[in-house]
Amino acid sequence: MSKNILKDKSFHFAIRIIKLYKYLIENKKEYVLSKQLLRSGTSIGALVREAQNAESKNDFIHKLGISQKECDETIY
Repeated sequence: MSKNILKDKSFHFAIRIIKLYKYLIENKKEYVLSKQLLRSGTSIGALVREAQNAESKNDFIHKLGISQKECDETIY
């Protein structure tokens, strides 16, 4: 069974986002933007996994496209 690089990287990214969220909440007392960062940053991996169970090629592409939008939102 080969490794899924996208799945692994998105999982590790989500872990880093969670750690950043905790840091922002505990040390900087920032609640609004950090919550949005948590939502968009962790949804990337969820959408990647959802794409793996796509019903068609177009569904797969669509779900990865949404994941890309979440990446862009997280970067912003």
